[in-house]
Amino acid sequence: MKPTLISKENNEAKFTMEFTAEEFEAAIIKVYQSQKDKFMIDGFRKGKAPRSIIERKYGEGIFFEDAINNLFSMNYPLALDQLDVDAIDHPKADFSELKKGEGFTVTINVTCYPEFEVKDYKGVEIETVNADVTDEDVEKELQNKAKVNARMVEVDRPAENGDTVLIDYEGWVGDEKFEGGTAERQPLKLGSGTFIPGFEEQLVGASKGEDRDVKVTFPEEYHAEELAGKEAVFKCKVHEIKEEELPEIDDDFVKDISDFDTLDEFKADLRSSLEKSAAAKAESQMKNSVIEKVFEANEIDIPDVMVESEIDSMMSEFDQQLSGQGMDLDTYFQYVGKTAEDFRKEVKEDAYKRVKTRMLISKIAEQENFEVSNDEINTELENMAKQYGLEADKLREMIGAENVGMIAGDIKIRKAVEFIYDNAVKK
Repeated sequence: MKPTLISKENNEAKFTMEFTAEEFEAAIIKVYQSQKDKFMIDGFRKGKAPRSIIERKYGEGIFFEDAINNLFSMNYPLALDQLDVDAIDHPKADFSELKKGEGFTVTINVTCYPEFEVKDYKGVEIETVNADVTDEDVEKELQNKAKVNARMVEVDRPAENGDTVLIDYEGWVGDEKFEGGTAERQPLKLGSGTFIPGFEEQLVGASKGEDRDVKVTFPEEYHAEELAGKEAVFKCKVHEIKEEELPEIDDDFVKDISDFDTLDEFKADLRSSLEKSAAAKAESQMKNSVIEKVFEANEIDIPDVMVESEIDSMMSEFDQQLSGQGMDLDTYFQYVGKTAEDFRKEVKEDAYKRVKTRMLISKIAEQENFEVSNDEINTELENMAKQYGLEADKLREMIGAENVGMIAGDIKIRKAVEFIYDNAVKK
């Protein structure tokens, strides 16, 4: 096979693959040998009919298609490698006339990975993000800890915003009680926004044992179409009113919820944790800022097929998220009144940003000649294994040797991000 590059521009490559008569004949013989058992020819036992007899009965091109498919599948990757074409889509192939005893030529057009250089990724100016932790931050976190450990106590007073009420209710539209609008001893935190707008506010001021009608209008976009936009009345019965009782924040409280003996020790540990979290968050924000600046400074002609492929991945990711909620994409689209095409249009810009960002960072790693050692890959596998509760060797086996290169690629990406961040000018 002889590959010849014709053109390579605008993310499109055009080249030919020339096969000699001898290569074509060898491929035909190979197909004949593998398929001869399929033919029943009078006068011959199954699988014993000569090739010439089969070709006379079914036409001399009976083995052509499989022969050229085999030649193409084996030689196409070799041609890409020899011509330095990084194809990213299925090729379009045109074959010259096929004749027995003659060679043939395949002309191929394929979309290829864009060729570009990243500029202006060193010395990027970004704003320093404040990572200071104040006494007020520590106190707020301490209050959150107390809130998590609060207990609910019943109160003998009218319900207030923030209280949790235990209620029965029946929902009516006109003179008909509607399906799904009834519950008994249902807890509801007033002000949580759990129920439809206007419901919780009307229970503020209600007392234990009181019957109260709550009048609401269902939103126009309500998921139950038979209720959307309609006025309804919920007949409610209040059984209990409870409020949060926060524990006293002292040494005893600290001993109950931690391994520390004193409030001062616990607050010092809280501050340390908050400082680490704030520093990590600030660094992440600044890294995102650097990446955004590099994104804006570089233009890439990205083939549509790459963006469409990313959209496919995003749809698959979303489908997996929905499956965890007992739903699939089709059900979701019906629920929100959209189509798959609507979804693709909505996420197209984000898909473009994902693709371009990944291309830029990967190219920076290439331009800076970052390498990844076996030790780094092994460390990465060990960290991943810990996350999944597996042995590193077991995880490596599950991933497969052919996919370990993807881990190396991820490490290079991180190195590139660290590189442009370390070289940024922080003002």
